[in-house]
Amino acid sequence: MGRRVFLCPRPAHPLPADNEVIPVTQAKAVPTPSDLAARAPQASQPVQIEDVSGAQSLVLSLESVGVDTVFGIPGGAILPAYDPLLDSVKVRHVLVRHEQGAGHAAQGYASATGKVGVCMATSGPGATNLVTPIADAYMDSVPLVAITGQVSSRTIGTDAFQEADIRGITMPITKHNYLVTDPAEIPRAIAEAFHVAATGRPGPVLVDITKDALTATTTFRWPPEIDLPGYHPVTRPHHKQIRAAADLIRSAERPVFYVGGGVIRAGASDRLRRLVEQTQIPLVTTLMARGAVPDSHDLHLGMPGMHGSVSAVTALQKADLLITLGARFDDRVTGELSSFAPEAKVIHADIDPAEISKNRVADVPIVGDCGEVIEDLIAELGEDFDTSRYDEWRARTQRWVREFPLGYTPDEEAEAIAPQYVIERIGALTGPEGTYVAGVGQHQMWAAQFVQYERPNAWLNSGGLGTMGYSVPAAMGAKAAEPERTVWAIDGDGCFQMTNQELATCVINKIPIKVAIINNSSLGMVRQWQTLFYNERYSNTDLHTAVGSRVPDFVKLADAYGCVGLRCDKPEDVDATIRKALEINDVPVVIDFVVERDAMVWPMVPAGVSNDMVTMARAMTPVWDRDDDGDDVPREES
Repeated sequence: MGRRVFLCPRPAHPLPADNEVIPVTQAKAVPTPSDLAARAPQASQPVQIEDVSGAQSLVLSLESVGVDTVFGIPGGAILPAYDPLLDSVKVRHVLVRHEQGAGHAAQGYASATGKVGVCMATSGPGATNLVTPIADAYMDSVPLVAITGQVSSRTIGTDAFQEADIRGITMPITKHNYLVTDPAEIPRAIAEAFHVAATGRPGPVLVDITKDALTATTTFRWPPEIDLPGYHPVTRPHHKQIRAAADLIRSAERPVFYVGGGVIRAGASDRLRRLVEQTQIPLVTTLMARGAVPDSHDLHLGMPGMHGSVSAVTALQKADLLITLGARFDDRVTGELSSFAPEAKVIHADIDPAEISKNRVADVPIVGDCGEVIEDLIAELGEDFDTSRYDEWRARTQRWVREFPLGYTPDEEAEAIAPQYVIERIGALTGPEGTYVAGVGQHQMWAAQFVQYERPNAWLNSGGLGTMGYSVPAAMGAKAAEPERTVWAIDGDGCFQMTNQELATCVINKIPIKVAIINNSSLGMVRQWQTLFYNERYSNTDLHTAVGSRVPDFVKLADAYGCVGLRCDKPEDVDATIRKALEINDVPVVIDFVVERDAMVWPMVPAGVSNDMVTMARAMTPVWDRDDDGDDVPREES
């Protein structure tokens, strides 16, 4: 069996003609990327350019794979790359204020568009500051290429100034990574990195390049030969498994589509909707899959999991078949795994074979791209698929939706605003074409619950890792990628203070995001757990941002950064404040929404217990009676 060679993407701009060699005798005469683009006649022909530096080869490689935006910060080891980057007319560099911001911005760019996000940092602490966003991208399957400088190859291992083994550090949290010491290897490493990041299950790839490789002279050749003999992601599902899945679907009485973020990463939302409407089977969308099917769809039961809707959680528990597409049976969805969906058989389709049967054994495992799996299921089930067998099941699930809708009861005695109301109004006034980027905690769950998502990639959040500080830089990346969209960073007062320095980046680079700080003067989700499980002993969760003091004053902070700062602390002012923010599109807007301190996220399944213990509000759980026909009839029990 021969070695498999992967072809790299077509260059993003014209390059010199075949066999044209551009001699360079002096460093200052080396053509810039824009010079090369102006001279070349055809994009599909290979190029060879002699006597360029490794750094110039890096920039040319980035242009050739179609990169248009890089988020980063220069430093000693990566500095040689920044000089030719200044000459590029194809690659925009956004100078962030912290490397973590660069990584999350690249994530936001990638999650909003489906393209590979790119971040760049120097060696040592610059590279280690990228560890959190790299891990975040790994958990949430975000295509990301992180480029870092490294100390000179001859000093590696000597504890040189700003040396860190970033390749070793990131090995468990990347799909693949490189240490490049030979400048001739830069084009191949970049081409392979982008190929690996974007194909199969998407994820982060690190390319660490030594300083002497960046400064040495080399010959740039494009396209390079990509040779990855051990990397063969399976995208086409096996037809035998498709037939077996179809047989289970036809024989089921209570099936549910359990839809995960893999459907969105595969760009398969439209195909999924066709399958849902063909079969008339109810569905749930996980936290990472919000918008995969419009929330307004009649068969949508909501989000499952720890803070999922009662209808979604209960449907999974009472199903006899889970049609699992691009989901991984995460503990936040399953609760106590041994009691999850106890009567259900499982069809599990995922592009990553390591996920299948990892947590829940699959009766029908299907390895393949979700889009292709769905296409094959549509064909196998046929246009004349009989949906009447699910009539009774659909009626039951819709009754649960009606009986236990998502909602909230504002505290009539509280002087502040209900946080759910703020987020609900942001979604309603902005509309489905907006992009909503959340931090982590209570505001994240409320944003997942109370904004109606009608399209994929409208909802961005840190789902697997749960990274505080994600929202502002990720919103910046999403806005840089799609400047025509309204992009909201829905953040908490704790999360916001971790990365709010990127507001300076937004102002200087004219990236006018809108930030809604859901300010309860606390680490809200931790405080909720302290209320419920720690006898209201509030150890180190008071942030002093709204109650008793304002440290900091978010309106003044916004003004100091050159943003428009607003404050809203009355329910009657919520709509007017949001509308004012929506009218400002030339600078970032930061709104300090002072909200109820003790508002909680409901429904809730406490960690480590069965999903049967779903709680609608404090000390209130649904109880399932049986009517004369044996159907479940919900009633509330306090």
